[in-house]
Amino acid sequence: MSHYPQENIKPYNEKEGKAAQVEKMFDHIAPAYDNLNHLMSWGIDKSWRRKAIRLLEPYHPQHIMDVATGTGDFAIQACQMLQPAELIGTDISEGMMNVGREKVKQLGLDKQISFAKEDCTALSFPENRFDAITVAFGIRNFEHLDKGLKEMYRVLVPGGHLVILELSEPAHFPMKQGYALYSKFVIPAMGWLLSKDRSAYTYLPESIKAFPQGEVMQGIIRKAGFSEVKFKRLTMGTCTLYFATK
Repeated sequence: MSHYPQENIKPYNEKEGKAAQVEKMFDHIAPAYDNLNHLMSWGIDKSWRRKAIRLLEPYHPQHIMDVATGTGDFAIQACQMLQPAELIGTDISEGMMNVGREKVKQLGLDKQISFAKEDCTALSFPENRFDAITVAFGIRNFEHLDKGLKEMYRVLVPGGHLVILELSEPAHFPMKQGYALYSKFVIPAMGWLLSKDRSAYTYLPESIKAFPQGEVMQGIIRKAGFSEVKFKRLTMGTCTLYFATK
């Protein structure tokens, strides 16, 4: 298994493992997470999700897993657009999923969407269980990226699809310079004001900076066994969308 720089980026300290710290961080910021997420992306995250879900529309997946589902925003949008028979949101943070469960209940989607606490590097599901797997803004938090991708490959049906949305660093002027200032000063300040957890929103830009992007990530997904791996940069490189087939 390879090791990647973002696997060493942790929210709080060097002593605990990354997965344990990420779970603790998301449990802590769960109540403020949705507002902060939409605010910090200027609401563009909703259109990114739509683009990702539309890639699955021609395939009509009926059994979907949304990995690192958090508060269920992507799961809800995917359920509304794709109308699957079943959508399971998995995460390590019960605090985040509890927010998601409440949202799903209020929307009357609790017969289609369920939530389960899962370790993405050791999923409890059998092989060939899902038609499609999605991961939105969570894959950079994996403690072991290769293991997580191989597990997702294992539980996908042959011909099934993986869709990944992840924040990325713009590479060109002037967005590159503007983003650098925004991520260094604005994101931690907003995070502290709304969640009272400065570490969580210092970790965010650091983990984005360290995460493999574009062609490098494309190669890592292929290495896990996926074929036809494509990617597209969105909003001047602030987000990258990956699409792969088993």
